[in-house]
Amino acid sequence: MKLDSPIFDRIRIKSDRDRRLKADCPMCEWAGCDKPATHRAPKGRAQEGRFWRYCFDHVREYNQSYNYFAGMGDDAVSAYQKDALTGHRPTWKMGMRGASARRNAAREHAPEGFADPFGMFSEVGGTGRPNPEPPRESRMIRNAERRALESLGVEASATPEEIKARFKQLVKKYHPDANGGDISTEDRLRDVIQAYNHLKNAGFC
Repeated sequence: MKLDSPIFDRIRIKSDRDRRLKADCPMCEWAGCDKPATHRAPKGRAQEGRFWRYCFDHVREYNQSYNYFAGMGDDAVSAYQKDALTGHRPTWKMGMRGASARRNAAREHAPEGFADPFGMFSEVGGTGRPNPEPPRESRMIRNAERRALESLGVEASATPEEIKARFKQLVKKYHPDANGGDISTEDRLRDVIQAYNHLKNAGFC
């Protein structure tokens, strides 16, 4: 490749020609300057997207004195910097967006003391009262334990003392000795004893 080739000139680190100059380049907008405007400079705050056209010397001078926050007070600058963290878009606290509107709607359309089983309206300041929760069993009851409780005639929430007292009561009732030697209640007595032993092994008493 020849050293004076135009192709070689384009790949030089420092070209022989100033390629910033263009034939259709406008004139510098700096007062009194007639050089080609090879660079753009932002016009400033509230004029985003608009630029001055300056030559190299004047754009450098302009940039040295450029201040985007010129004319703004310290509080305004701080507020701008804070808003810049979110891209100057509105933000809300977690769970607070539209809360006032929902709260007002809940108060206007909901009758006083209405049932609110899922706590939807109470979360936004509504007047609904949650449904009373049914008593929860403190222990997991399987079908076998439930049948044993039914055999003894006690509730699932019965205490160990109540189960033992009920067991003694049924043994006295169905034991043949308490019935003059009648063995017709032996099957029932056997069920009561098996039910009590099952509950005892399951930790109910």
